[in-house]
Amino acid sequence: MTVAVSYPPVAETTPRLLTVADLAALPSELPSGPVLYELDYGRLIIMAPPGDVHGAIESNLATDLKIQGERRGFGKARSGEVAVILQRNPDRVVGADALFVAASSLPIRLSREGYLETIPDLVVEVRSKNETLAALLRKVEEYLQAGVRVVWVADPETRTVTAHRRGQDPHVFTESDTLTVEDVIPGFRMAVRDVFQL
Repeated sequence: MTVAVSYPPVAETTPRLLTVADLAALPSELPSGPVLYELDYGRLIIMAPPGDVHGAIESNLATDLKIQGERRGFGKARSGEVAVILQRNPDRVVGADALFVAASSLPIRLSREGYLETIPDLVVEVRSKNETLAALLRKVEEYLQAGVRVVWVADPETRTVTAHRRGQDPHVFTESDTLTVEDVIPGFRMAVRDVFQL
């Protein structure tokens, strides 16, 4: 006599990809403290909150984007790890340190979760002490592929701001230079040494 034996189904080995809606439902505070997230094409990335130096540099740049850009009517400035949706299915959501949406890209479009769907014209990334250059450059390339015109990478160690544009070599601004971005914010001028004031 043959006895049929049934076995439980084999668990799937494909990782579950999270969505923008999943990301919005995650807590911003854990028992161990505050937490930030990004979605790397559906994979959850947990990030530590930025430190003081990072925050000072981000604040310096965001202030000038607000004053020289938004208040002069050239667009809208945002800062503070603003969630930007770069891609859907699988979802890629990044937290930009600061950004600027030019007037020609307005009005700003938001997802149901309140995340930015409008691709900014300028994005600012401040390099964190535990962030590898390879990971940062990958993010820069993803911004440019999504349609960001200019990505500024501020590096506290080298005290430089590197401007990345699609199809062009990076341009490095040193402490003796003045940061400009005429095609996004006409007349914008910021001494690079002021970027790194703590």
